[in-house]
Amino acid sequence: MMRAVIGRPAALFVVAAAVIAGCSDSTDTGPPPVDPAALADSVQIDSVMGHLTELERIATEHDGNRALGTEGYDASVEYVAGALRDAGFEVQTPEFDATLFQVEAQSLEADGQPLGVRAMGLSPTTGPDGLTAPIVRVPADDTPGCDATDYDGLDVAGSIVMVDRGVCTFTVKEQIAADEGAAALLVVNNEDGPLAGAALDEAEGPTIPVGGIAADTGRRLAAAPSATLVLDTRTDTQRSRNVIAQTATGSSDDVVVVGAHLDSVIEGPGINDNGTGVAAVLETALQLGSEPGVTNAVRFAFWGAEEVGLVGSSRYVESLSADERNAIALYLNFDMLGSPNPGYLVFDGDDSDADGAGPGPDGSAGIERTFERFFADRGIDVDGTDFDGRSDYGPFVAFGIPAGGSFTGADDAKSPEQADKWGGTVDEAFDPNYHSPEDTLDNIDRDALSVAAASVAYGTAVYAVSLDGPDGVPSGEQRTQAREAFTE
Repeated sequence: MMRAVIGRPAALFVVAAAVIAGCSDSTDTGPPPVDPAALADSVQIDSVMGHLTELERIATEHDGNRALGTEGYDASVEYVAGALRDAGFEVQTPEFDATLFQVEAQSLEADGQPLGVRAMGLSPTTGPDGLTAPIVRVPADDTPGCDATDYDGLDVAGSIVMVDRGVCTFTVKEQIAADEGAAALLVVNNEDGPLAGAALDEAEGPTIPVGGIAADTGRRLAAAPSATLVLDTRTDTQRSRNVIAQTATGSSDDVVVVGAHLDSVIEGPGINDNGTGVAAVLETALQLGSEPGVTNAVRFAFWGAEEVGLVGSSRYVESLSADERNAIALYLNFDMLGSPNPGYLVFDGDDSDADGAGPGPDGSAGIERTFERFFADRGIDVDGTDFDGRSDYGPFVAFGIPAGGSFTGADDAKSPEQADKWGGTVDEAFDPNYHSPEDTLDNIDRDALSVAAASVAYGTAVYAVSLDGPDGVPSGEQRTQAREAFTE
């Protein structure tokens, strides 16, 4: 049953008409400006958990997931769209085509011994009989398999190439290996355990089979002269939907887009990944209301098919005209906000960490500072997290749109320094249940989710009220020039 939306938005006030001598005389000055701190306080953990309860119920009633092409995903769309409509928003659910990926069989064998492997999402197939080929190990360096020079001196034609995970996307690794003549690619995890939930970029059209293997499997395989790899996969075109709702107030020439992906993986209900982002963005929208006192319009987006390659957000951004894209002032992304071994991470807009990708588009550094300030006011010292292309900010950044947001961590391990700052378990993943059936309501950290959900509302309100100031983003002609420079 859909959650009822009761009462007026908490961050706004309504001016009542004065009634004198049986006649009314009112002056409609419009709603007062939204206050970022007040909106943050209005996003309460019990309401956020209420949305998560509904999403888990939907998954439970639909084969345990809310994945692309399932009734569970359709029910998730209806829940979110219905809650927004009840709050007065005009809601669109634009359709797009996505690729539904299935694995019929996957196996890896060397020296007569079976080894573990997982087909990467959207991997081309080896066919049911697989392929047998020599193993070629690409030497480890700071950018493993990310540059053609990594293959200098290696005879990889027709081979199964092994390369370490890290720095560049899996798609880049696949493209370079394919260009060098490899028959297949195996990406070695940078920690113990399988490389789960990884996917290639559909838009780039991968050409060779790609699987993920655990670190210990990589060590064993490196000693083998050859291996037999079966990644029997199938891809089908699937129709899916995004959910889009925009405030009726605020300039449509300077739109603040706030997004979270709505789909789960097929393996589980996706309550942290990404029910938490959905619940926080949805509750922010409900508390903000459809006609708030804002300078800039706010567009709330709930993306489909993120787990198979950021398809919903990519299709959406690509569908916009150049003028429509230029009207987007910035994009705030929220994906995994309640990890059970949580970190407190904000996107590294200025590349001050010098880790992985470079800085985001002009304005991203200011967004980073906005979120740093929010957490600092709550006594939390954040770390940066790289724009590594694993979530829906990717298509926006690609068009030079500044981006940012908060994140409590996925499958990377918590460092000793991070455990000293935030508590939790050293060398354990931020979310040990990532992309698994155990990604449930019982495994959400309420405290982390409470503060992260409030950050969604705070960041949304800051930029809905003003794009100016030291933490602002480019506007007008300055915006056009900055985006052209970034995408050159």
